[in-house]
Amino acid sequence: MACENNLVVKQIIDLYSQISNLESLKPSKNVDTLFGQLVSTCLPTDTDIDVTKIHDEKVKDMRSHLIKLCGEAEGYLEQHFSTIIGSFEDNPLNHLHIFPYYNNYLKLSKLEFDLLAEHTSHVPTKIAFIGSGPMPLTSIVLAKFHLPNTTIHNFDIDSEANTLASNLVSRDPDLSERMIFHTTDVLNAKEGLDQYDVVFLAALVGMDKESKVKAIEHLEKHMAPGAVLMLRSAHGLRAFLYPIVDSCDLKGFEVLTIYHPSDDVVNSVVIARKLGGLGEVRSSQIERCVVMPCNCSKIHAIMNSRGIKKTMIEEFTAIE
Repeated sequence: MACENNLVVKQIIDLYSQISNLESLKPSKNVDTLFGQLVSTCLPTDTDIDVTKIHDEKVKDMRSHLIKLCGEAEGYLEQHFSTIIGSFEDNPLNHLHIFPYYNNYLKLSKLEFDLLAEHTSHVPTKIAFIGSGPMPLTSIVLAKFHLPNTTIHNFDIDSEANTLASNLVSRDPDLSERMIFHTTDVLNAKEGLDQYDVVFLAALVGMDKESKVKAIEHLEKHMAPGAVLMLRSAHGLRAFLYPIVDSCDLKGFEVLTIYHPSDDVVNSVVIARKLGGLGEVRSSQIERCVVMPCNCSKIHAIMNSRGIKKTMIEEFTAIE
């Protein structure tokens, strides 16, 4: 059966129709219900649907628009809850659990930290997070629970988002010193990007293939050789919610791991290393868009007899 005729895809198209007719995407009972149904519909991983093979132009256009609508709604949701949480008189970080997807961020950040630990030989001292938004939960969770001595620089194009985000950590004696906020377009950030051991690129930076690749190319040009790039992607039906980043999009990087969660964590995780440092490999190996699928229940690094990570791409799908 063609992908576009699949029953689940038809359900997604129906939800898209309802969402696209909403007067506003700001949090409300109706908005929350529709997006909750959409996420639930896209979560199952026991499907062979490959959205990259959809031929129906209307469905492809629908997916592109739906991803943008999801991004817009997510921005409103973060803005809404950042305002609420930031209004508490005590440390707002004590109230992060109010955010409806807080537990998902705990899981995703732990996954990303574990992947990072597998592919780095030292704890990063400085991290850049591009597209941190009004609710920089990944940065907060990493700094608070996994990287207690690391300084995290958060970049966002929206000054209001940075004001809200900064307010969340302003009353925390530790994070207020280690969380720094910059208001700028990533494409204007040039000098200084080579100072970071690790650069995170948020899922909402570049909501279509062209703009996502443009951001990646900019980072490749200005990151330090050997630095690590962490990206969020999507797999299966979840690619109706977020753009896909694959190895072909990462020219100038050695792709180390592509990890596809199978629980309620929506985003896949891609980790790559900027060429020119210790991770340099032949360009012919990077030009090929090839992954080595492997079903694994835990993350692991592939090492050779000298203890050096081999040049290959690992693609993992978690098993419940």
